[in-house]
Amino acid sequence: MDLHFISFLALIVLLVTPKGVYGASFTFVNRCDYTVWPGILANAGSPGLDSTGFELPKDSSRSFQAPTGWSGRFWGRTGCKFDGSGSGTCLTGDCGSGQVECNGLGAAPPATLAEFTLGTGGQDFYDVSLVDGYNMPMIVEGSGGTGLCASTGCTTDLNRQCPSELRVGDGDACKSACGAFGSPEYCCSGAYSTPATCKPSVYSEMFKAACPRSYSYAYDDATSTFTCTGADYTVTFCPSSPSQKSTPVSETPPMTVSTSQVSGSETGLTYSDNGYGYSGSSYTSSGSDSSTEAGGSGSGSGEAMLTDGSWLAGLAMGDSATTAAPCILQYAPMAMALATAVCLLVPWHHFFSSFYG
Repeated sequence: MDLHFISFLALIVLLVTPKGVYGASFTFVNRCDYTVWPGILANAGSPGLDSTGFELPKDSSRSFQAPTGWSGRFWGRTGCKFDGSGSGTCLTGDCGSGQVECNGLGAAPPATLAEFTLGTGGQDFYDVSLVDGYNMPMIVEGSGGTGLCASTGCTTDLNRQCPSELRVGDGDACKSACGAFGSPEYCCSGAYSTPATCKPSVYSEMFKAACPRSYSYAYDDATSTFTCTGADYTVTFCPSSPSQKSTPVSETPPMTVSTSQVSGSETGLTYSDNGYGYSGSSYTSSGSDSSTEAGGSGSGSGEAMLTDGSWLAGLAMGDSATTAAPCILQYAPMAMALATAVCLLVPWHHFFSSFYG
């Protein structure tokens, strides 16, 4: 092929390549009536963004550009006190750096986490996780992308309805059951380290009832992980309400947890107000997103599930490791775009050759 045709082919490939190949922008918005200090942690192997922690006054926003393939997590720190040199600590979500910048350190539980894995020419995966507990309301919304692109997060103030045994301080944050008790059945560890053995507890059910689209425990994949292709994302702290253009995030009234339900297995709990139910060992949805137990198959947000649930469970727990299956899923759309461009343009080669002599 001559130089002119190669240049023309490159232009067409550029036009048909999904926007997600070039990464995404993340915009942080603070609608709280107090200052929030967002923290940013890139997973191992992902480059750092322009900041690892910063001050975000109320009614303000700040944006960052992330490259394609980036993965990591965001959270909000509250009750921070920093001196003129930027040294200090935070009441919740503190990363232990002693500075405004977290410098590669993660949030101390409990903290509400937004987790992302940007696709390389394919789908982005994202979720809001309460697996490490909760410290403040947060939602994630995608814009400009294709696919499901549903909003997710938790707009309920769980600190106000946190059981006393999970409460931190004067209601500053709410621990997960794993963080409070450390037992394997709550932490999905040891003999409970698989989707088949680690089931929702009465505490994770409380989180799920209040925030049905957020991760409530390690294997809560089917109703909690979402996908979008080629989008930019907004992370909002203390949202007054989801965007009018977004899929609404359902909520339910506060739930009272009986400590007599803590030990043993909890079955038969149903939350009809938000469209999600729990009976025995699996979640079901009576709303528009149909899903099955973690490790199964489904539609809606469940399309992001792998057969054994292991990779997306790792995503919820902040595992930076990837597997061959997500890699293939990410690269397939770009390969298809390249193949399509070549198939369409090769027959024109003779035309360009004769035109340019």
